[in-house]
Amino acid sequence: MRAIEAFGEIDKDGRIKLEKPIDHEGRKVKVIILFPEEENIDDASWLEAVSKSESFDFLKEEGEDIYSVEDGKPVSDEA
Repeated sequence: MRAIEAFGEIDKDGRIKLEKPIDHEGRKVKVIILFPEEENIDDASWLEAVSKSESFDFLKEEGEDIYSVEDGKPVSDEA
């Protein structure tokens, strides 16, 4: 499936009105609607979303666990 990017608005009837026409009349499409973030996501919400996402499941594999508590040096914010 090929993707293109188009911008528009949702009108009072719930219909999407694109800023510019798309020259693919009569073709079937799949629509994914992305809304801009209206406010920052707090840390707790972000961590909850990431912990439930299957995108990071590969990190649970034994081969990915290559560091231990003894690796590296402590980090300090103090100047």
